[in-house]
Amino acid sequence: MRLNKPLETGAVVDIYKKFYKGKPFVRVYDEGRLPQVRDVVGSNYCDIGLKATGNILVAVACIDNLKKGAAGQAVQNMNIIAGFDETEGLL
Repeated sequence: MRLNKPLETGAVVDIYKKFYKGKPFVRVYDEGRLPQVRDVVGSNYCDIGLKATGNILVAVACIDNLKKGAAGQAVQNMNIIAGFDETEGLL
C-alpha cells in the first residue's frame, strides 16, 4: 500500500503493535520477520509482518482458515456477545 509519507519499517511496526495491543489473537512480528503459514497452523492467530520502503508498505498476514476462518471467528464473536472471555475455547 502507499503511505502518505515515507516511514521506516520499525515505525510502522510500532504503529501496528500499538493498534493491536490487547488483541489476543493478533501477533505483530518485530522488524525483519515475516509470518509463514506454519506459524499459525491449528491456531486462531492472525500473524502480521511488515516491510516499508520509502512510501510503500508491504503487509503480510497469515491465518489458518480452518481455525481462524468462519468457525473460529464465530466462536470468538459468540464469546464476546455472551460476555465470556473472547479466548474461551480457542486457546
